[in-house]
Amino acid sequence: MTEIFAEILGNAQDKVMDPAVGRCPYRSAKDICTAKFGCANRENLKDMSVEPICAHDGTLDFRGAWETRPESYQKTKEKVVQVRQRAQEGRKDRRAGMEGERTKTENLFDRADVQCLRLASSCGRYGDCHECIVIVNQGAEALAPRTELEAFLGENYRLACQAEILNPDAEIAFEPLLRAPRILETSLEKPIDLATTITRDGRKVLRGGEVIDKYRGHIFGLAIDLGTTTIAANLFDLETGNSIAIASFENPQRFGGSDVMHRISYDGGPHQGELHKVVINALNGEIEALCQRYEFTRREIYEIVVAGNSTMRDLFFKGDVQAIGQRPYKSPIELAFLDGKRDSTALVAEARKLGLRAHPKCLVHGLPLIASHVGGDAAASLLALDISPDDDDVVMLVDMGTNTEIILAGQGRLMVASCPAGPAFEGGLVRFGMASYDGAIETVAQGPTGGFHWRTIGGGEPLGLCGSGLIDLLAVLRHSGAMNEKGALSRERGKRNGVVAVVPEHDINISGKDISHLAQAKAASNAGQSILMRRFGVTDRDIKRLYLAGGFASHVDFDNAVAIGLLAAVDKDRMVRAGNTALQGAGEALLNHDRRAHLEALVRRAEHVELESEADFFDIFVEGCLFKPMANIGANKP
Repeated sequence: MTEIFAEILGNAQDKVMDPAVGRCPYRSAKDICTAKFGCANRENLKDMSVEPICAHDGTLDFRGAWETRPESYQKTKEKVVQVRQRAQEGRKDRRAGMEGERTKTENLFDRADVQCLRLASSCGRYGDCHECIVIVNQGAEALAPRTELEAFLGENYRLACQAEILNPDAEIAFEPLLRAPRILETSLEKPIDLATTITRDGRKVLRGGEVIDKYRGHIFGLAIDLGTTTIAANLFDLETGNSIAIASFENPQRFGGSDVMHRISYDGGPHQGELHKVVINALNGEIEALCQRYEFTRREIYEIVVAGNSTMRDLFFKGDVQAIGQRPYKSPIELAFLDGKRDSTALVAEARKLGLRAHPKCLVHGLPLIASHVGGDAAASLLALDISPDDDDVVMLVDMGTNTEIILAGQGRLMVASCPAGPAFEGGLVRFGMASYDGAIETVAQGPTGGFHWRTIGGGEPLGLCGSGLIDLLAVLRHSGAMNEKGALSRERGKRNGVVAVVPEHDINISGKDISHLAQAKAASNAGQSILMRRFGVTDRDIKRLYLAGGFASHVDFDNAVAIGLLAAVDKDRMVRAGNTALQGAGEALLNHDRRAHLEALVRRAEHVELESEADFFDIFVEGCLFKPMANIGANKP
């Protein structure tokens, strides 16, 4: 290995005098990469059945592929040695105790191959990349105990490449942690003046007038909505402003907890950095898939903008998030800004230092935080909706999710709050709850004979209920009398064994425990809206427009949401399904650098309300747990 690295450096140094002469010494006559080390110019790295193609065209100074991070040479050598040793030891252990003939052990990754279930892995199935995390739903007792490489996982999560099957006849049900939910389209598309920081002058690609690359055929950028439950990315052509593709997948950090507080606690433990690693690996997988689908290379991505709440964003940028989990619940970045040590809460880092596979000089911009848990995703929504405190009309945004953000603006004020709603409406805590995947029941209505009418995403067999379906179900139960306003199920109306059957033939039901979790999630949003309206000095009649954004917002029935007290009782004709405003706002910041400056000025005007500091917060929260329309708690004019 030492000789290989010496040869690399030697060949690179030979090109210093004239880097444009010759071709990469590890590129064959058929343009196949023959190098035995990782090279940034190599394509098709993950598909082991395809020979790696050398993307170096003979005119590029290929030293950059190796010199991008020279400090990593020794780490790379040590890692290769460790992986080989671990593989050899694993083979020895499996051979130990075998009498006569060798037997091949099977793991969950092998089982996934047989089932044609696609799992990600970029480490050769040695357990290093942590991309093949699966959820074992049945048969966990038929698996060998966790290996040392799985120590960072808890509950029913396993690395497929490490989870050895002890009983091959056992029924084992598992699914990948990375799943693709229904893409939430933005419903407020609007023209954006193109003013990117990346431009082209003939065959040169520039950032702010500085040449950073030669033109390779495309100039792309990524806008990312880094949600607690779902991550979405929009690939843009920075020369035209056109969106090329939108991809989304479930946030793989779920093994560290379903909400931000649990993830803060996890990252403060012995496995610090794992949450950053898995989300970067997942995004790299999506980037590779986009490259293959649209026939471009990752080196043609020159800029990335990320919108996320304070915890998600700082984890992404390798920051310390422990301060966000304790009073005053502020990121170290925000604290430094308040102390005058920073001029902004926005972040900028090189993609290569974060581990993202893009152009070596690609910059990643984290949109500014507003205050405490109200982060860059809420800031992006301000851009997407053109919310301004200087407008005469008062508007409200409710961005529903695991961490719900609420914004009130107009008449010279901009007020924000965050509500720890939890994951109950996004697939967590409720037994048959799930995110918006194919098979999720998205609408529920009362049937003529006392049962339920329902519709699934994709029209297939039902697997569970997503957020919009749960809201409908609660409203139907309440309206029919099968559930009272306290959430207690009636003994006479369809309740058996403590549950109400929703789809009896598929054993999908809802229990009192499920309803309790949903009541608490609803109460957090209810209390946030109520307190913010009171502090602002308005009632639901004064709100000219209520924007609903978030993972399942585009499919929520407004009447049902108001009936159970999830949304303020604003007239339906004044409600707007805003779509994924965080992703749209991130896209605007990517396409127009002037919008970033505007956003910086806007977030400085925000008033942050700490809901729990209200003297009657607990009383309002308890009231919000009731399944009834939200009451105005008093509009105290400032």
